[in-house]
Amino acid sequence: MRRPLLPWSAITLLALLSALVVAFPSPARAASLTQVTGFGSNPGNLSMYAYRPDGLPSGAPLVVAMHGCTQNARDYFDHSGWSKYADLWKFALVLPEQKSANNYNSCFNWFQTGDTARGQGEALSIKQMVDYAVAQYGSAPSRVYVTGLSAGGAMTAVMLAAYPDTFAGGAVMSGIAYGCGTDLTSGTLCLTSQKGYSPQQWGDKVRAAYPGYSGSYPRVSIWQGTSDTTVYPFNADQLRDQWTNVWGVSQTASRTSSLPGGTTLKEYDDSTGKPAVRLYTISGMAHGLPVDPGSGADQCGTTGQYYLDTICSTYRIAETWGLDGGQEPPTGLPAPTGLTVSGTTDTTVSLSWNAVSGASGYNVYRDGTKVTASPVTGTTHTDTGLTAGTGYSYAVAAVDSGGAEGGRSATVSATTTGGSSGQCVRASNYAHTVAGRAYVQVGLTYARGSGQAMGLWNVLTYHSLRETGPDYWVLADGEC
Repeated sequence: MRRPLLPWSAITLLALLSALVVAFPSPARAASLTQVTGFGSNPGNLSMYAYRPDGLPSGAPLVVAMHGCTQNARDYFDHSGWSKYADLWKFALVLPEQKSANNYNSCFNWFQTGDTARGQGEALSIKQMVDYAVAQYGSAPSRVYVTGLSAGGAMTAVMLAAYPDTFAGGAVMSGIAYGCGTDLTSGTLCLTSQKGYSPQQWGDKVRAAYPGYSGSYPRVSIWQGTSDTTVYPFNADQLRDQWTNVWGVSQTASRTSSLPGGTTLKEYDDSTGKPAVRLYTISGMAHGLPVDPGSGADQCGTTGQYYLDTICSTYRIAETWGLDGGQEPPTGLPAPTGLTVSGTTDTTVSLSWNAVSGASGYNVYRDGTKVTASPVTGTTHTDTGLTAGTGYSYAVAAVDSGGAEGGRSATVSATTTGGSSGQCVRASNYAHTVAGRAYVQVGLTYARGSGQAMGLWNVLTYHSLRETGPDYWVLADGEC
């Protein structure tokens, strides 16, 4: 049967609708975290999730980010801050996910030899994810990086050791040195018990992961809270010893600096003067990933279980990897320069800095925490209500007319006048030794200078120490 003819007006209407469909296609779907299947033989039985920001160019970097125990890829994606910088600086993310069938607590099996050797198990599954992303997303093979928290941090060390030819850099967040454990029992002991290996022995474990490898090794950053009672802080020192030995550099830092959030950075340079290893320690931080919620260029993430408000570690890591591409902060406001301490009293610290063009005000940060209720309009500020004879760290950030904050300045230190005889610091015995206020002999801690006994060297025993002379500390419990 022939179809009935349509009237001319109906034909015209259909033609116009067809033209509109062509002229105005459906809007593209926004980028989202997506599960990927068929990425390889997957001998470790892991799941792969990926994030490709809108407008991702060919040849962009790739970051592999791994969650900790009891977490998953979505949890890490939502809290860590990596999506912010992937969108801003245009690089792809791959987030491996452990299955409870492989590990009851969803931990990556960083301690099982079948999952940590090159070409086997979970390590090979993660390598296959990288290969898939490079092939399908056009990621640059020479700009692949890896990071992870806790068990994901330990797995990061595995990938850096087993596949040094794949990764340009890595960041181990509250993790474990490669080769510390070979099964569940020995791996669990690694969390709280030191191995006592020399740097050479630690380095040999990495070299044995890929025998005969003669290329360059990835540059490594290590992040650790001083009050971590899950992965004890000495694990960061073992990682430092391991990777400085692999690089053939000294275990003595080339330089030490202070960052927001009570963070101390020690850098260990290679022969060209470029840091091969960076060690970040966050004073008083427990077990978790350092984040710093906010709209500033160097702020990221959201807080939650194992996501702790101290400093945006993701920003610092991405910056050291050169993922920023030299772009300005989102507000366009650069960090203020010339921050100086113009005066101190027993209870105040006065600051001044250079003006930033386009700034309507400035936020002032003390020890990583904003202390100005609203932006100050000038280029000076006096911080009040402080404790006599106490040291503080300051930074300043410019704010535009819309309230958005630019990058933070370099930090400066100030010590208020007065007090008994000098600065007074309360911290764990471990933190005191890391800061040089105490030293360790046969597992016991002693105040530097006075030699007063402080008890066991760990993160659980706390004491107050007061500096009464240059590098001379005495017990001052109850005073600070």
